[in-house]
Parts: sequence; C-alpha cells; structure tokens
Amino acid sequence: MFNLGWGALFVLVNFALFLICYRLFGKQGLYAWIAAAVILANIQVVKTIGMFGFVMTLGNTMYGTIYLTTDLLNEKYGEKEAKKAVWFGFFFLFMSTAIMQMVLVFHDFDGGIPAQASLETIFGLAPRIALGSLAAYLVSQFLDVKLFSRLKVKFPTRSQLWIRNNGSTGVSQLVDTLIFCSIAFAGEYSWDVWWEIAITTYVLKFIISVASTPVIYWARNFKFSQD
Repeated sequence: MFNLGWGALFVLVNFALFLICYRLFGKQGLYAWIAAAVILANIQVVKTIGMFGFVMTLGNTMYGTIYLTTDLLNEKYGEKEAKKAVWFGFFFLFMSTAIMQMVLVFHDFDGGIPAQASLETIFGLAPRIALGSLAAYLVSQFLDVKLFSRLKVKFPTRSQLWIRNNGSTGVSQLVDTLIFCSIAFAGEYSWDVWWEIAITTYVLKFIISVASTPVIYWARNFKFSQD
C-alpha cells in the first residue's frame, strides 16, 4: 500500500513540476523538460518495484510526461515544433548515455570515494537500456506526433483534445513498450517476469496518459507574449 500512495504523490509532483516549468519558461521550458525527462526516466528504469502483486519498473511517470510535452507542443505550436522536440530529446538521451559510459571506464583513485560500484549499478545496464530507449523513443515519439496530427484533423475542436491526446499516446506507448522491453529486458528476466514488466509498464503508462488529460487542458490555456 505504501508504494501505491507514494506513487500517486509522485505522479502529482511530476505533473506539478511540468506545469511550473512551462509556466515559468514557456515553450523553451517544454524543450528543457524533455531533456531532463529522457535522462531521469532512463535512470529510474533500473529500479523495479512491486505494486498490486506485479513487478514494474520506475521511469514510466517521467517518460509519460514526454508524450504530454510533445502533444502540447503539437497542439499549441504545430507538428514541426513537436518533431523538433523529439530530436532534441534524442540528442540528450544519446549524449548522456555516451558520456556516462565513458565515465565508467575511468579508474578510481584509491584514496577517493568508492563511487564506481554505485555508478555501475545505475548505468551498468545502460547500453541495452539505452539502445532500447533510443529505438523505442524515436519510433513511438514520431508515431505519436503523426497520430496526433491526424487526429487533430479528424477531431479538431478544443473540447476534443482528450481524443487527440489519449488516442495518439495510447497507440504509441504500446509500440514503445514492446520495443523497449524486448531490447532492454529480454534474456535479463524470465518470460513470466518480462510479461509482467511489459503489461504493467503499458497499463501504468496508459493510466498516466489519462491522468495527464486535465494537465494538458490546463497548460493549453497558458498565454505567453512570445506565442
């Protein structure tokens, strides 16, 4: 029960910080959020937790806000800006992975703080996780942007934003989950655990997507002089 309550608070904090970031920094804040989210989500995903008797990884909430961000950019600034944000996030994910892999190769100073083991715990799985993240990120994010744009044509009114947001995200996150879990975790866990992680990951992402609907409606109403 602790993880459930703490997880609900965790989701609210993520959404609140997202809104604050956008309110304070405008469109540039959305790009900054994506950069932070891709890095933090891939650190968090190393940690597995139990909830409702299932095994799941952290990182889903933070990663889910990336879809929220690109959908908001698409809604307010157009498909071109959303695609730019996807490439922006890809660069920061690649950059952080490359740098941290190089950091792990350095030899520790014998008299210094023994940080190597801790860094390896966090970033030791990074190559597989990063490969899965890079592939899943590019495919699912561009799919999300394209689906959102098409749904925007079919369901164009302001009140139909929830259809555009949840419709595009629901499909693209399923693709993301299958690609990421296959590359990152196949062979690392038994198939029973793998399926638990894949199913719970997608269900949790979808729940977060639905929960983010009021957030995107709220954020859409923010006005900025540069808009």
